[in-house]
Amino acid sequence: MDEAMDGREREECVAAGFAAGDERCMEAVYLRWRPLVHGLAQRYLGDEREAEDVTQQVFLAAWHGRHRYRPGPGGLGAWITGITRHKVADALEARTRRARATAAALRGAPGAGEGSAGPALQEPEQVLDRVLVLGELARLPSEQRRVLHLAFYADLTQTQIADRTGLPLGTVKSHMRRALHRLRGSLPPAARATR
Repeated sequence: MDEAMDGREREECVAAGFAAGDERCMEAVYLRWRPLVHGLAQRYLGDEREAEDVTQQVFLAAWHGRHRYRPGPGGLGAWITGITRHKVADALEARTRRARATAAALRGAPGAGEGSAGPALQEPEQVLDRVLVLGELARLPSEQRRVLHLAFYADLTQTQIADRTGLPLGTVKSHMRRALHRLRGSLPPAARATR
């Protein structure tokens, strides 16, 4: 029982030091709660790189917001878990925005068809986002770019793309997955958000 009290007292002391800005306490908090934060992020996001990013964001937000920490039920761990939930939700929302931005840029690229609004009718931020996305598309290997073009511009299924190109269906799927993964990882934050 004394050991449990000692552990709890130590944790309260670390939390108080953290809230006061003690960097050694921040290190202790990071070492104590990083596995939980990373595990939650990995479970919800399913992507190691995004989980690492979220983990860093959580501890950065906790450090910058330490003056708002108030001891309560669950202590510092509950507070950090709350920050984690918010950062995971932000990451999922950003992922959705990136997917929408990519799809919109692909639909509006040259040769995508009639009926899309021209640059003069769009907000400057949308035009800039489209330029950034198209620039990243141009950097893709030709086969990946071709598969995306047929999927988004010609509105073909992966099976139809395989029939048209003569590529095996598995290869088409691999090209699509790699291209979308590369786009997701290479777009700067400004191009990931759409209005």
